[in-house]
Amino acid sequence: MQLLVSVSNPQEARVTLAGGADVVDAKDPRRGALGAVTRPRLRAICETVGAQRPVSAALGDATQPGRVGRAVQAAADTGVTYVKVGFRGIGSALRVRHLAAAAGAVAGVRLILVAYADWDRADGPRPAVVLDVAEAVGASGVLMDTAFKGTGLFHLIKRDAVQGWVTAARGAGLLAALAGGLEGSDLTIAREVGADIVGVRGAACDGGRMGSVSGVRVAALSALIRRAPLAHAGARV
Repeated sequence: MQLLVSVSNPQEARVTLAGGADVVDAKDPRRGALGAVTRPRLRAICETVGAQRPVSAALGDATQPGRVGRAVQAAADTGVTYVKVGFRGIGSALRVRHLAAAAGAVAGVRLILVAYADWDRADGPRPAVVLDVAEAVGASGVLMDTAFKGTGLFHLIKRDAVQGWVTAARGAGLLAALAGGLEGSDLTIAREVGADIVGVRGAACDGGRMGSVSGVRVAALSALIRRAPLAHAGARV
């Protein structure tokens, strides 16, 4: 399992690299769960990381096909490896598919579709719907996250259900990632259920998710996930 750390600027990217994270994720925590950084800042983060690690970019929640396609293209032009797109406020599975297809039409970048564990509160699609759409449109992977911060992923969805969703994603050939208030033993659970990537922000910061990334914290998290036991099977969300 790999560790993804969300950073909001090039300085945090440097700290994250020094701490040993596997993926550097560009995100503005002030703008929500998938808050996008500005294009100049994304480019600066990519330039800081260079070829040392993959860079992912949070692009917010899709609302219009043309808009999400342009956002993905702009991110791809900066050199990111992954883009993350959510569907908060989109209850129709058909509309989710149209938006995902528009995002996936951009070449040269790997698309990660985001499912929210608190999908009902976010008025979004169920995690199983996002997984099905990801497979249908040829996305590279899926991420289960939380739209609203304050309650962790495993407090919203039972471990066995998360494990089933991860198993189904990997069975479909999709990269499976987990995030959403994860820290400490949550990272061990994430690896046990078979996640390919675990994403953090608050656990890597001094002062919570609105604070600053700490190299010491990143190094500790990196060591923790590498000590965790491996996965076993479960049921689908």
